[in-house]
Amino acid sequence: MQNLFVYADFFINFALMKTKDILRFLTGALVVAAAAVAPGSSWATEPFWLGGDISGTTADEGRGHYTMNAEGVKTETTRLMKDYGMNATRLRVWVNPKDGFSSPEDVLEMAKRSQALGMPVMVDFHYSDWWADPGKQNPPAAWLGLSYEETKKALADHTRKTLKLLKDNGIDVKWVQVGNETTHGFLWPMGRFEENPEQYAGLTKAGAEAVKEVYPDAKVIIHLDNGFDQALYDRVFDSLKANGVEWDIIGTSVYPFWAIEGKHEESEIMTLVDAIANIRHLKEKYGTNVMIVETGVDARNPVPGKQFIDALIKASVELTDGACTGVFYWAPETDAEAAYRLGAFSNGRPTVIMDAFREASEKYNQK
Repeated sequence: MQNLFVYADFFINFALMKTKDILRFLTGALVVAAAAVAPGSSWATEPFWLGGDISGTTADEGRGHYTMNAEGVKTETTRLMKDYGMNATRLRVWVNPKDGFSSPEDVLEMAKRSQALGMPVMVDFHYSDWWADPGKQNPPAAWLGLSYEETKKALADHTRKTLKLLKDNGIDVKWVQVGNETTHGFLWPMGRFEENPEQYAGLTKAGAEAVKEVYPDAKVIIHLDNGFDQALYDRVFDSLKANGVEWDIIGTSVYPFWAIEGKHEESEIMTLVDAIANIRHLKEKYGTNVMIVETGVDARNPVPGKQFIDALIKASVELTDGACTGVFYWAPETDAEAAYRLGAFSNGRPTVIMDAFREASEKYNQK
């Protein structure tokens, strides 16, 4: 009966709308259909995780840049995220970064801030000295020239050492990513998926096993980009499974900006619908939960951006069987005026995009 009311309302309003309004309306209506309008159960035993990757905080502070709240009062970034309803933090770790930021020691500093606010931490291992993503997965300089077996050992040692540093300081590490957006593998060319899928799997397995040695209860995440691409996820995770890799959560990135660049506006709607459908598919196929560990919208257009994040969170929460356990925004503290435009701030202050997290926290996590 609920579906009938949804579709009746849709068709009545559809005829009255202009094109752009139709697109916004469709976003909500199609997501409702994709999520099957069934409340999830992920927050029955724990909250729905609403987080931010604020790894760049200490580097910003080192440059004299600090975030402000909506009233223009300087506020420490972790605290500000908490004030906006976020209840977890994601932190990247590089092996030997030249400036020290995002090193294991820097991650510890940020993790202490989160711990003090009761926000559990996700550690995102890049296994590189700098950025690792689908376009580049460069091995750390210290690992160049190592054999495959030696690289597995170096990876496991780095994973254990970093996590032990955190554990010895009382940090609650709830999730650990073994690699960042390893869509094409990592530690290229050795672990490139398309060329060496067995070695990609072996390196991933070494990292996952090291995680469990230090934090037996932490959830191991394997993370790919383009969360709307079901064929991609089937291809990679079928291979990992066939090669004996075990994981607890599948991590996805969902960025409408990259998906629709150069395409029609309707593509933004399908990005959302396809991403939610893929989460449901992955849960059914592999039996493990999914988490959106990265998302972001164009902060130059904050109102439609907020509408997308609203819809993404709502659809994720309402998936059956608690298939999606959280949504994390990447670098929300970044300004729309910066070179990277997918933050959630403008002129140093939060935009309405951040309100999506506060409202979701009040709706789903306040009891």
